[in-house]
Amino acid sequence: MPGFRRRTVPLPGLHLRLTEAGQGEPVLLLHGFPQHSHEWRHIIPELARHYHVIAPDLRGAGQTDAPAGGYQRGPLLQDVLNLLDALHLPRVHLIAHDWSALIGYQLCLQQPQRVASYVALGPHPFVTFNPRMLPGMWRLWFQYAIATPFIGPHFLGGGRQPLARYLFTAHTARPGQWTEAELEPFLAPLRQPARAAGALYRGFILRELAFILGGWNRKKHLTTPTVALHGAQDATLPATFLGGYQKYAPNMTLRLVDGAAHYLADERPDVVTAEAMKLFAAHPISV
Repeated sequence: MPGFRRRTVPLPGLHLRLTEAGQGEPVLLLHGFPQHSHEWRHIIPELARHYHVIAPDLRGAGQTDAPAGGYQRGPLLQDVLNLLDALHLPRVHLIAHDWSALIGYQLCLQQPQRVASYVALGPHPFVTFNPRMLPGMWRLWFQYAIATPFIGPHFLGGGRQPLARYLFTAHTARPGQWTEAELEPFLAPLRQPARAAGALYRGFILRELAFILGGWNRKKHLTTPTVALHGAQDATLPATFLGGYQKYAPNMTLRLVDGAAHYLADERPDVVTAEAMKLFAAHPISV
């Protein structure tokens, strides 16, 4: 993409590939699954007019190494901290999506001095279990399928990649959003056997879901200025279950985004960019 720079950064245990553009205060973009840094293709150009934007391919994704291990919360969070240190960035603005949004919350909770402001695309970590969630739990079947050895890799990367295609087409509010041209950059890496989708789900995502519903995060307080964006048409976790966070995150605002489900950066990049720039401007990084 014009104006984008690609490079590899050596970190402990892996070589991490990233895209960057622009100059100014640093903005770190952390992608979700089954995507990689290309997720931010509609966001980077506008942000890069005002900020130094860094979009890495995280462990096991895109062109970054996919080691066999390291897919638990601790190592995944440490990868982000190692990247910030390698780039000599003591403090950044942050946008993160999907599982990386959960890593982003942990970064803010554990190392609040590293994040000036945060735009989270996905559920916050203070969700309280409600029995009314149970009828909709079947919608999470794909998480267990991905985590299952042999089954997950086969249907994500083999043949027509039906599971990977389902993850995109079943979780959008916009029919026709995912053309073959749009899908292919994300499907291609999943055809590589070393891509560690199953390890990510077994080691982090399913465990994190249990931690959240078990109330572990409600023992903490989020102080980082945060805007949590949630797709109004996201059926996996309806917005009715996202209340009650104010006690634990007094500086967080929840906003529903119409015309979007799970893939907010793809479906409504205009809203994500506008909300991010407004938040970043209100909380500049001290030089």
